[in-house]
Amino acid sequence: MANEHLLVEKLGPVLSLQLNRPESLNAFSPDMILGLKDALRNAQNDDDVQVIVLSGAGRSFSAGGDVKGMGQGKGIQVYEHIGKLNELILLMKEIEKPIIAAVHGFAAGAGFNLALACDLIVAAEDSKFALSFSKVGLVSDGGGSYFLPQLVGPHLAKQFLFTAEPIPAERLYQLGVINYLVPLEKLQEETTKFALQLAQGAGKAYGMQKKLVNKALTSSLEEILEQERLTQVIMVDTEDHKEGITAFKEKRKPVFKGK
Repeated sequence: MANEHLLVEKLGPVLSLQLNRPESLNAFSPDMILGLKDALRNAQNDDDVQVIVLSGAGRSFSAGGDVKGMGQGKGIQVYEHIGKLNELILLMKEIEKPIIAAVHGFAAGAGFNLALACDLIVAAEDSKFALSFSKVGLVSDGGGSYFLPQLVGPHLAKQFLFTAEPIPAERLYQLGVINYLVPLEKLQEETTKFALQLAQGAGKAYGMQKKLVNKALTSSLEEILEQERLTQVIMVDTEDHKEGITAFKEKRKPVFKGK
């Protein structure tokens, strides 16, 4: 489902979701969050969609929360708004398909956290990131307090959250937060190429592997070993596994169907 704040387009097996409030650097709106949730739910049930790409229209990926509307809402309104954002973040982690963030310009505040909630990040070389909450006397929302410490450690996460300093994409690439750095003019081309490459892979395995990695962040080694064992019992009966074995024996490239 599309609305004026979100552009939805299917490019073969790739679903493109583009934040579309360029006049406000794609700051979040209720319609945008609702549109993203609807699009992700639809994608989960669409066997033709194998990979999802999230990007921003105009000059930046997303400035996060809409500063113009801050300071006007009561506590209960803020609680409800962030509750809807939380539903989106949880849905992004639960959907059994890879989500790639294609970031250019600025990814600030909850916009940065939205990128962190994706499974992979491709970023333009000159892009910048910032957790700007402390500049307006707020704490991180959208999962930044959870995602960032696991990626860069608690000390560096606190530095970024306390200082709200702009972080060059190159530094986040070196820290392992960003997967690929590309020139701005090639961002769309390279992200699409990467997405199509993933879409040709074993989609069912991707989805189950995503769940295992996400569970590993809050589980013991013993729990993950058992989850791997139980999941593998399911995987050996999938069409993709059978196709992979057949293709290996026939010395050809497998044709996976995500089933």
